[in-house]
Amino acid sequence: GCCFLYYAYGSNLLRERLLLSNPSAALYGLARLQDFKLEFGHHQGRTSSVWHGGTATIVQSPGDEVWGIVWKMNASNLSSLDKQEGVEAGIYVPIEVSVQTQAGEVLTCRSYQMQDYVCGPPSPQYKKVICMGAKQNGLPTDYQKKLEAIETNNYAGPVPIMEKIEAAMKEKENNSA
Repeated sequence: GCCFLYYAYGSNLLRERLLLSNPSAALYGLARLQDFKLEFGHHQGRTSSVWHGGTATIVQSPGDEVWGIVWKMNASNLSSLDKQEGVEAGIYVPIEVSVQTQAGEVLTCRSYQMQDYVCGPPSPQYKKVICMGAKQNGLPTDYQKKLEAIETNNYAGPVPIMEKIEAAMKEKENNSA
């Protein structure tokens, strides 16, 4: 196959974040993952050096649901996506999930789940990227409210990747102006 479908529920909800290392990503649509919930944690108790806080994962949880985005990606970006998700380091493992689009289509997608983690809040910067992505792509309003209610660790130091993302968003604004 030339392409694969990737289900994003965390920082990769934001197009500019995903495109930093995966230029082939194209929006396929919004989708709901049934019987899972969103959690934040530290792999093996260590804080993410990229985001300075807990990062998102999905956990099986009957009756709950997670909303996210299906991206269609070139197979050539599979290794860059795995690398971004820390697969080699054993932080996240690829999993296959079955999601339902708003149109009712059921899709099998690649997604990622954190291994061996301790629950912990995200940094405000990481939460902001998730909320911006949810808004950018029009995730359901009540789900956006849920995301906005997430407690953070109040980290106020530098987050270099955040600067890269904001620069990419500015550039897009300038190009479309």
